[in-house]
Amino acid sequence: MSLQGKSVIITGAGSGLGAAAALEIARQGGRQTLVDLNEDGLKATREQILETVPEAEILLVTANVTDEEQVQKYVDQHVATFGAIDGFFNNAGIEGKQNLTEDFTNAEFQKVLAVNLTGVFLGLEKVLKVMAGQGHGAVVNTASVGGIRGVGNQSGYAAAKHGVVGLTRNSAIEYGEKGIVVNAIAPGAILTPMVEGSLKQIGGENWEEVGKEFVQPNPMKRFGKPEEVGALVAFLLSNTAGFINGTVIPIDGGQHIKY
Repeated sequence: MSLQGKSVIITGAGSGLGAAAALEIARQGGRQTLVDLNEDGLKATREQILETVPEAEILLVTANVTDEEQVQKYVDQHVATFGAIDGFFNNAGIEGKQNLTEDFTNAEFQKVLAVNLTGVFLGLEKVLKVMAGQGHGAVVNTASVGGIRGVGNQSGYAAAKHGVVGLTRNSAIEYGEKGIVVNAIAPGAILTPMVEGSLKQIGGENWEEVGKEFVQPNPMKRFGKPEEVGALVAFLLSNTAGFINGTVIPIDGGQHIKY
């Protein structure tokens, strides 16, 4: 119960990695504000948590992470409810359409950057101000293996996730002496709804077969599980990880070492 009594904000909590992290943090005693644009997804995450941790303290906030006023709203509501922000999983993101750079389109590029990079910046801007006033806090940003190497057909996603790595390292330097750690995770192929959608873009109805082929270059020959990422996030938000700062941790079965 290393997060017992701690209060945490999670964006993108309506599915995937955000939902998995929320469940693990609840198991460890954390109190949470769960943020997503999808209200039904948030309710489903809360139901899943309460089935396992009936006493969990959960605040749901429907918000668009690209809108500065709505970001400020979820921060203010969390502080009003829980009094402090001990941890922040800055996770909301989208993949966007897959295409060559010449065919990607500016509209799609701007859409992906708005969620994956501007949304992360706005979250950092509002949350770090609160944490600096407190004199403590832990932030985990969601980057990607697409933020530490090229992936192909994902101009917006790769650019945004490389930007998240830069924001992470920059903020870690700025806020370390204030008692705040800022790290990032770089998930590989984790079987979330977003990755399933990506496989469907490639393989259509045969996406499961495409998935089997997709993981063959991975040393572990399988997809990662959302709960494996959730456990890493919970660790990085806990006091146990208090001297890990400015680090980007791949969680991809070891595939990154092949590049």
